[in-house]
Amino acid sequence: LCKACRGRGYIRTKKRLKVKIPPGVDTGTRLKIRGEGAQTLNDSHPGDLFVVLKVKEHPLFNREGDDITIRIDVSFPVVCLGGEITVPTVEGDRTLIIPPGTQPGSILKIKGLGVIKSNGYGRGDQLIYLNIKVPKHLTEKQKQLMEELAREFNEDIVTPRKGFKERFREFFESTE
Repeated sequence: LCKACRGRGYIRTKKRLKVKIPPGVDTGTRLKIRGEGAQTLNDSHPGDLFVVLKVKEHPLFNREGDDITIRIDVSFPVVCLGGEITVPTVEGDRTLIIPPGTQPGSILKIKGLGVIKSNGYGRGDQLIYLNIKVPKHLTEKQKQLMEELAREFNEDIVTPRKGFKERFREFFESTE
């Protein structure tokens, strides 16, 4: 009886392999490595090894098929008047022109800056989803300008009702 295999006919070993990952693969892709799998008593040759890939997520970019996506905050004046913004891409920052009158939820595209297609021919695009950044706090001058702009657009402004604390404070401020 063989001491190494204890009569099984094979020895279990660990082996380190270098695997070439092709460009454009995504999570769930299975790579077949011929002849690197298990071998049993009845097999004359070892089987194949299948490696299932899990692609690590990026903190800034997302993937949709062969396209890379990013969400960018843009200020209200820039989407109204148009302008330039700097957008990160996988190949460095790019300047992107925002056309005047760009609507909320618009998607801008930079051709050919996505993932290399898994068939090796071509590349996806980078899609930029625009979020309109609305300020939480306005200065008095900004409030006046926004109210003036709203009147210019014939918009009715509804001022929020003052709460108990504001009315209480105003009452005592006016009596001093």
